[in-house]
Amino acid sequence: MKNIIIQTIAILAVSALLVAGLVYLTTKQEAKPELLLNEEGAVEDFTGPYSPEALTQQTPMTPTNEANPVAVFTTNRGVIEFELFKDLMPVTVGNFEKLVSDGFYNGTKFHRIIPNFMIQAGDPNTKGDDAASYGTGGPGYTIQDEFVANPLLSNVRGTMAMANTGQPNSGGSQFFINTVDNTFLDFDKEPLTSRHPVFGRVISGMDVVDAISATETGPRDLPTDPVVIESVVIR
Repeated sequence: MKNIIIQTIAILAVSALLVAGLVYLTTKQEAKPELLLNEEGAVEDFTGPYSPEALTQQTPMTPTNEANPVAVFTTNRGVIEFELFKDLMPVTVGNFEKLVSDGFYNGTKFHRIIPNFMIQAGDPNTKGDDAASYGTGGPGYTIQDEFVANPLLSNVRGTMAMANTGQPNSGGSQFFINTVDNTFLDFDKEPLTSRHPVFGRVISGMDVVDAISATETGPRDLPTDPVVIESVVIR
């Protein structure tokens, strides 16, 4: 009799566990997403931080220093705005401003596009039709390398940096925009084989940068469909 009672209790206990498990699974499947509330406690009309719509949105960034100049690039793919770090990089930004005031960049093209790396421009040769010369031009002089240790001046996504030949003080007019984090291009980070000073960053139009980065390319990473910088102004 005692064994029968123990067996009955055991069966009831197992049944209770099975029922509890079914209830948990059903509740988990039917659970609703947590509501997001605003500061007033009302339900927020929100699509979710990982929705395709949210991921494609490009929120403009606030300049780090309101006194810094902003370069506005009008391209045949859209408008890109850059904060120029003049407070940190006066030599490099001063040279860039001079070239802009001379209309140097107007009509030039992005001549080197490498997806998941960067897009490069600033060669006056690209105003012509001799594609073989693209990437070899400059302003006719070079500037001093300006290496400043500052977290803002790292080659991360959205920053603008000076292109060079790999030799010291060989930058002039060509620049590139990082489309991913490329900190290995920093002067003070391993492997210390490339040294490219950052002198600005995108504050609006990163979607345009990404669209340019997706352009089909041919030999020498040259876009098959020209990407033209129609004008650059400083404000």
